[in-house]
Amino acid sequence: MNEYLTADQVCEIVPGMTKTGLAQLRFTGHGPRFLKPTPRKVLYRRSDVIAWLEGSEQTSTASVR
Repeated sequence: MNEYLTADQVCEIVPGMTKTGLAQLRFTGHGPRFLKPTPRKVLYRRSDVIAWLEGSEQTSTASVR
């Protein structure tokens, strides 16, 4: 069973994340997948947040060209 999280809960489990930053990622399409059951409600599946976070894993700080 999926656990659904609010933006506040996502910010608690992602180090350094703010609600404003999460909203910006949502706007640009670079954040975790989200659900919008009503026009004013945004929810995230915990599994999608973890997958998004793990998908950002890096092995170097060098920029890729």
